[in-house]
Amino acid sequence: MKRPNILLIMSDQHRADCFGFESRRVRTPHLDLLAQQGTRFTQCITPNVVCMPSRSAILTGMLPLTSGVHDNGIDLDESIAAGGFAGSLSQAGYDTRFIGKAHFSSNHSYANRPTGRCENIPSSHLFADDWRGPYMGFEQIELMQLGHNYWLPEASPGGLHYERWYHRDGLGAMKNALYSQRLDPQTQASQTHNSALPTAWHNSTWVGDRTVEYIAEQGRRQREATDAQATAQPFCAWVSMADPHHPFDAPAPWCWMHRPDEVDLPPHRLRDLDKRPWWHRAALENTPGGTPESRKVREEYSRMPPQTDAQLREIIANYYGMISLVDHQVGRILSALDDAGLTDNTLVVFTSDHGEFLGDHGLMLKGPMHYEGLLRVGLIMRGPGIAADQKNDQPVSTLDLAATFGDYAATPVPSAVHSQSLRPLLTGVGNAERDHAYNEWRLGPSRCGVALDLRTVRTRSAKLTLELDSGVGEMYDLSNDPYECVNLFDDPKHRGLREELIQRLMSRPNDIRVPLPDPVGPA
Repeated sequence: MKRPNILLIMSDQHRADCFGFESRRVRTPHLDLLAQQGTRFTQCITPNVVCMPSRSAILTGMLPLTSGVHDNGIDLDESIAAGGFAGSLSQAGYDTRFIGKAHFSSNHSYANRPTGRCENIPSSHLFADDWRGPYMGFEQIELMQLGHNYWLPEASPGGLHYERWYHRDGLGAMKNALYSQRLDPQTQASQTHNSALPTAWHNSTWVGDRTVEYIAEQGRRQREATDAQATAQPFCAWVSMADPHHPFDAPAPWCWMHRPDEVDLPPHRLRDLDKRPWWHRAALENTPGGTPESRKVREEYSRMPPQTDAQLREIIANYYGMISLVDHQVGRILSALDDAGLTDNTLVVFTSDHGEFLGDHGLMLKGPMHYEGLLRVGLIMRGPGIAADQKNDQPVSTLDLAATFGDYAATPVPSAVHSQSLRPLLTGVGNAERDHAYNEWRLGPSRCGVALDLRTVRTRSAKLTLELDSGVGEMYDLSNDPYECVNLFDDPKHRGLREELIQRLMSRPNDIRVPLPDPVGPA
């Protein structure tokens, strides 16, 4: 069979229920259509609930404690990355490209010491404007350094491809002023404003532009090969947008697309920390460790005080607007595949690195509370042999994408030791049954003032999280308690379920990296 092109499109901090097809009041017409044309996994989780570990796990097919990237601030070992799906497919003859936010290496480093990595802010000046990789197994790259405008785009000689494009016309200061301008209606919510930055300069649009251009180029190359009766070189591209990650700052007109009084609020939105394991309160109330600079970021950027319902509506409306802008770029990209004649032989995947609390249990952003809004992510797949308009409810993980891509490309992925191909679930051929998916996160005290070793296992209907150092845990019956209000971990009536889930959790392969690498920057 002809090897398909592979196109992975990713958003950042995008909840699994924030799609139109999930019946929330968010406008995602292109993603809704993609789901109708393919198969979506309704119970997909992330292997880690923060950026760097989850992205590294997708690339390598390796759990965070085995790759060593078990929290933010820890650079992915480039020798491990070389055995991931990008490096493997490059070796097998694929044209490989990364466009957008990568975050395989730490942007910030302690004492601003250069790490030598392109994504590291103190090191980016070492990379010339025309440098395009290779990086982490991808032959060519076009990267943004951060994409979250809490830190405005770095001016030259810093920054990467997006930032240098943003400033190249000499209008960077004007663009930054427009970004910071707060359009009406004024918002009262934390980290939320309606931005005056024109959409044409927004990083989601830049990712869409670069991807459309890349697909057109690939279409021309594959047509020329066919005309010459030669074998066309397939491509594998990871396209990564930085939204809807906070700050919640959708540009006009996307910031006005969803009215605050029309969005849906979470049913359970009050903090009830007395009913939760000890680390929930500690993560919210302890003083973060690390340097004074990193502590300030954690207190002001990574934490958000409880919001009123009116404030939460403003946040959700803006979050939805950011998602709709991502959806618009997805529509452009899918149209580019059609225009290039590549749709029929392209495996298209849409997912995210992790979710967002978005008011669940009175929480915002992300942290060491593995509620469904943060743990579960959308996963949509369309392509050759994939049934249309199907839902699969087996517990899977984005960790499985590395093996899946290797399967479709008929190419082994050496690092994908924990990844299982999703192809049998998509085609019904082979052993397709899954019983659980797994998540792990080892945190140092710099993030929230306490060190934690969290392991989570999720089945179709239940979830258990255990903090290994203290032996304390939480367990939820998701079938009867979908909003995770009743912790059953210490309930003697559910001891059998707890023991079953702990056994599943402890079945993790004994291949944790020793010693674990030291962080180069704040988590």
